[in-house]
Amino acid sequence: MSAPPGDPGPGPGASARYFCTAGRGLEPFLLREVRARLAATQVEYTSGKVFFTTCSDVNMLKKLKSAERLFLLIKKEFPLTVSSVNKGKIFHEIQRLINDDPGSWLNAISVWKKLLELDAKNEKLSQKDANPLKRKVGENKIIIAKKLKIEQLQKIEENRECQLEKQIEEETLEQRDFITKREKFQEEEFQNDREKATVTHNQNNLTFRVSCRCSGTVGKAFTAQEVGKVIGIALMKQFGWKADLRNPNLEIFVHLNDIYSVVGIPVFRVPLASRAYIKTAGLRSTIAWAMASLAEIKAGAFVLDPMCGLGTILLEAAKEWPDVYYVGADVSDSQLLGACDNLQAAGLKDKIELLKVSVIELPLPSESVDIIISDIPFGKKFKLGKDIKSILQEMERVLRVGGTIVLLLSEDHHRRLRDCEESSIPLNSKNSYTDEPGIKKFLNLEETTGISETELSSFEASNQECLDRMSPFGSLVPVECHKVSLGKTDAFIYKYRKSHSSAL
Repeated sequence: MSAPPGDPGPGPGASARYFCTAGRGLEPFLLREVRARLAATQVEYTSGKVFFTTCSDVNMLKKLKSAERLFLLIKKEFPLTVSSVNKGKIFHEIQRLINDDPGSWLNAISVWKKLLELDAKNEKLSQKDANPLKRKVGENKIIIAKKLKIEQLQKIEENRECQLEKQIEEETLEQRDFITKREKFQEEEFQNDREKATVTHNQNNLTFRVSCRCSGTVGKAFTAQEVGKVIGIALMKQFGWKADLRNPNLEIFVHLNDIYSVVGIPVFRVPLASRAYIKTAGLRSTIAWAMASLAEIKAGAFVLDPMCGLGTILLEAAKEWPDVYYVGADVSDSQLLGACDNLQAAGLKDKIELLKVSVIELPLPSESVDIIISDIPFGKKFKLGKDIKSILQEMERVLRVGGTIVLLLSEDHHRRLRDCEESSIPLNSKNSYTDEPGIKKFLNLEETTGISETELSSFEASNQECLDRMSPFGSLVPVECHKVSLGKTDAFIYKYRKSHSSAL
């Protein structure tokens, strides 16, 4: 599946075909997001990837929060048939990804160049808007300081006026030079992108690097280096491009497995998941955003993270839903200092209040909080043990009736919760907690997201199984469950809703 023939690129009304990579378990969130944020069509998914078509501009593409990286799609085809008998034949099949349809490659390169040009233009405009203001403020301070200094010194030593003016002028030049250092640094930061954007239309001037990933049967038969070399040779022969492993104009991404053969170009040098506004990373930003998106945050709400750590969840929430009162709490001084630095770097210090308190002794009235979102720590460093029960009891106390809790829990947390006291909410014949007024049945995907039942059937089945294993905790009724990957381990995003007063 390649970009539509003759596609003029990402101009007004023009569409292009993309795909995003996603952490395992976040595909449903990304499917939902590309439809809502980008008005995407032809949305498909496979494990770890979501494919879609959109005419959204570069600024909108950059706003995707649940994706790891964004690629311009060149090819998406059926998997290679691997035979151990004839290795040369398989290499020939791999080269056909380039040789059979060179037009799709040239079209994709054209779209990619336009995206880079637009991105570089937007960066330059944003700097132009910001820097004159900074420069003006800085220069005003320098001028005021200079005038005051001159006035004071004139009264004391008239004969030294020339010398002092010269000294002040030198200081002024030094300070102006300091003000422009940030500009120069920012210029250097996206210099490579501008150079790539201005690559001439002569395809022989293009330099490239192939990043290859092989898994399944293909991965057992060939190494990524072997496949990358075969594709690189084909590109040089077909288009006359030159390989450059250190600083190429263009990176080609290839993924071959038993489900598909995919070729694409990274749209942005920096992954979408690497947030520019997060100074010190804590929880993976994509997971944090996914949790916040489940919480149904509305303007004016009181949102609490009682174990906020470095504040990643609150940062992601406040960036997306700003008109909300956010509070983060933690007992660790170092974590709160890190969170404070993150808030300042993100420009959100006035949006989020930080408290040093224990999660089991929150200084909040009962039923005063609308939403609680939290990553419950786990691993060797954090041995909560039976404290998980006390933690949930305190969260339940401060949450209002009808309020929502979204938690990231480990398998061990889940097992301990099952040992906790069961709720008195009656079960229906299918062991669902849907008889309680105001509690929705687990995730009707087609109704809430516009995604068809067949499109996400495997995710729904997996998440329903996860939900079936959840038990109510007092007045907290389970609503959704999503198994997600944290890299070396898996965890579960659990969503609860408070059905009645915990005092009852």
